[in-house]
Amino acid sequence: MAGKPRRTGEFTGRHMALVLVGGFAIVAAVNFYMASLAVGGFHGVVVENSYVASQKFNTWLAEAEKARALGWEVRPGRGEDGHVIIETANVPAGARVEAELRRPLGEKQFDSLVFDPGRDGRYRSRAPLDAGRWLMRLTITAGDDVWTGESEL
Repeated sequence: MAGKPRRTGEFTGRHMALVLVGGFAIVAAVNFYMASLAVGGFHGVVVENSYVASQKFNTWLAEAEKARALGWEVRPGRGEDGHVIIETANVPAGARVEAELRRPLGEKQFDSLVFDPGRDGRYRSRAPLDAGRWLMRLTITAGDDVWTGESEL
């Protein structure tokens, strides 16, 4: 005896299985793609060895508190010509200003800047900085006093 003839256009269990498998395949493909973007975009290492860093943590806190107690005010910015401008207040004359820069995302790019003093506590980088987003670790040294801060440009 032959089975009941199937109507064309009928949604069967096979169709449902294909919908489920196809849906999960799309979700998995998107997840793998997004994970590859995330891993490829992170190029920095916060610390080489977390145990060693934990042993230095209290020292870092003490240095940060000592720098904060100096009362130095620092405002970084970027001029129209691409040079980095550091505006300071309460920083002694003759202080040395240096910066290490890195791109926070995307391609691995690092740079360093040295600054020349200007008027009214302003410092200007000797070289211009490439356009785009940068993270800057700024160090100001005056005698035995050291101020360190990090900001985004």
